Order: sequence, then structure tokens, then C-alpha cells
Amino acid sequence: MPKSRATHLSRRGVLAAGGVLGLGAALAACGDGDAKSGGPGSGPAAAKSGPWSFKDDRGRTAEADGVPANIVAFVGVAAALHDYGVRSRGVFGPTTTKDGKADVQAGDMDVSKVTVLGNEWGQFNIEKYAALAPDVLISTMFDDAGTLWYVPEESRKKILAVGAPTVGISVYDRRLTEPLERMLALAKSLGGDVTSEKVKQARKRFEDAAARLRAAARSRPDIKVMAGSAGQDLFYVSGTNLSIDLEYFKALGVNLVEPPERAKAKGGGWYESLSWENVDKYAADIIMMDNRTSAIQPSAITQATWKRLPAVKAGQVIARNPEPILSYDKCAPLLEDLAKAIESAKKVS
Repeated sequence: MPKSRATHLSRRGVLAAGGVLGLGAALAACGDGDAKSGGPGSGPAAAKSGPWSFKDDRGRTAEADGVPANIVAFVGVAAALHDYGVRSRGVFGPTTTKDGKADVQAGDMDVSKVTVLGNEWGQFNIEKYAALAPDVLISTMFDDAGTLWYVPEESRKKILAVGAPTVGISVYDRRLTEPLERMLALAKSLGGDVTSEKVKQARKRFEDAAARLRAAARSRPDIKVMAGSAGQDLFYVSGTNLSIDLEYFKALGVNLVEPPERAKAKGGGWYESLSWENVDKYAADIIMMDNRTSAIQPSAITQATWKRLPAVKAGQVIARNPEPILSYDKCAPLLEDLAKAIESAKKVS
């Protein structure tokens, strides 16, 4: 499980369901008018007519009288849809950094043009959500129970009471290519242009990058790669099982460190937690480090044990996003960067 799931941050107060429903009904006409007049909810989808439906990865079919124009989505989903020309009106999850800039998970979105319902774990402003008159709520899922990522469990019923159908795209226990295809299908259903030359080129770039990574892994089978994430007191080592990117890298032949203790960890088998004194438990030639804002970045790690790691001393540390933005445009560089690192790595473990 991604590390941010394990740490619950402060929770926002929420309105009573009755008050939210009243507000949503009162503002529905205003929200629809905004979309039709070229507001944030407009775009390819807004121009289409007729009923809309999409069967998500829970096996549930979301339905609407027309293609949703007022889309509210987890920031990573909104970023992926953006790459296919589908705009979201509202987002939740890490969207802006402390200095107001776009978070790494926001991709190419102009974050000044979306309504941010919550920027941290547990934050979801239901009043703002209802005011958007949402046509659909979309998120990813990191378990097989259908839990929508970053939708707070304690306010889930109130959020659902607003009335918008929900869509869940699974990023649990499968390879990267599957959720990539599912996001493409979702974007298409929402009116996105998934056959444009730009999309075709991005897909070819991804396929070429996969071939390059497979070749690099085959030519350098001795190069060990470790996926890590830094916290204040602990260092987390991810295993390949469950994570879409690591499962795919393993399928391409990458020699990834597999921490056997992760199955017993509180993370439910996603990672093993190590004290900084034991950060050298696993030998690695390349370390892929969590680049999300919830993690301490390599340049800010002060522990001497980290600095003594052979891969760190050799400068063989690269970035990894445990929550990849699910478009071919954003995923291709992930494969290219790892392939390049393996091709040029010195054997230091």
C-alpha cells in the first residue's frame, strides 16, 4: 500500500448530509449553466449528448443522462484525464505544494483553474463538492474492497449523498498496462480524444520504453534495484507484489529487491519498514525513491547510514512515483528513466 495511506493526517469537519443535499440542489442549475457556457467543466465531453455509462473495476456501472461535464476526481486521475483532453472541475488529494505550485501528482494541469476540495489525506470539503453540482466522482482503488482513494471513510456516506455516481479504477495487484488501458477507456467514454496523433505518439513512446527496459534488464541481470520511501523515523522498502509499476518492471525482467518481511508488516504486504540504523539491510545498485510530497526527498535525508549506502555514494538514486499518472505520456518517462539507470549503473552491491 502506498505509504501515505498508512499515515492518517488531521480530519476536516463536514456538514450534515441534509444541509449538503440542500446546497447541491440549490446550485445544480448554476453548475450546469457554467459547463454549457464554456466554464471549467466544458470540453469534448460537454459537446456530446445522449446517455452515458461506464462499468468500473468494482463491476459497478455509473450512469448519467449525458456525458459528465462536471467531473470531480482524485488529482492523479484528473491529471491522466487531462492528457486526453478531459477537464475536471474539482480535485482532491495532493494538488498544490506549500508554495502554491502544482504537486507532482497534478501532472500538466493548471491547478489554479480547478476547485481543490482537499489537499491532504482526510480532507474533502463536502460543501464545495456539492456546490460544483458534480456529474461523477472518480478515483483510483488500492484494495480489492472497492475503497475510493482519498475519499475519507468517515464522511463517505455524506459525499455519496450528494448524488453523483462514482467510478473506481483499480491500481491494486496488477501490472501497469492494465490500469493504463482502463483510464484510456474511461477518457474515451468522457469524450476524450484517445486517437489523436499526440496520444498515438505517447503510446508508441511507452511501448518503445518498455522494449528498452526489457533489453536493459536482460543485458544487466546483476543490477539490483530497490524501491524506497523516506519518512522521518522509518525507511520503507517496497516489494513488487501489489504495486502496478513494480509488478510491470518485474515482468520486464528488472532485478528488484524483494523484502520478505513485508508480508508481516502493517502496510499489508506493500512494504517493509526499516529503522534508519538498518537502512543497509538490502544490497542495491540503484534506489528508486518515492517522489511524492508525503515522502522526504533524497536531497533532504540527513541520516549518515543513508549517505553511506553504495548506491547513494555512486549517485545511482532515481525518482519513483508509487501513484503513476495513468496516461501513456506520463508513464513512458518512468520506464525510460529506469532503463537509462540500469544501462549506466555501476555494480556497487
